Amino acid sequence: MLRPARDSDRDLVLPWRNHPSVRAVSLTTHEIQPAEHAAWWARRSADILIYEEDGVPAGVVVFDGSTWSFYLDVEGLGRRLLPAWMRLESEAVAHAFGPRGLDTLGGETLAENTQVLALHRRFGFRETRRYERLVDGVPKTVVWTERSK
Repeated sequence: MLRPARDSDRDLVLPWRNHPSVRAVSLTTHEIQPAEHAAWWARRSADILIYEEDGVPAGVVVFDGSTWSFYLDVEGLGRRLLPAWMRLESEAVAHAFGPRGLDTLGGETLAENTQVLALHRRFGFRETRRYERLVDGVPKTVVWTERSK
């Protein structure tokens, strides 16, 4: 289930974002400090949805216009991570084309993040371009995928 983020979720999601496996496939890989996270939350909380697994917060979906990103509580989900990825993606796509009223949804994924690229393909996203981007000073290939309603 996806629900709007609450202020009480702010500190809960920071360890998820700072998990080494999440940072490794993010477009910024440094460990985010509490003050930086609080400033981001203050700017973006209206665009954040919390994914719940069995009523327990377990992930984040962030919309920025017709662009989206997500991450999950890798540690807390453990072996339930793959099914949670699939449910989160399904619910995020439904939300984008339903309540958000989007016609197209797209996002950036590092080319080395083959699992998420495969997940996106499974949900009808298609690769439209690749480009280089500096990720904390290191050139990385980014894949833009998008899907229409």
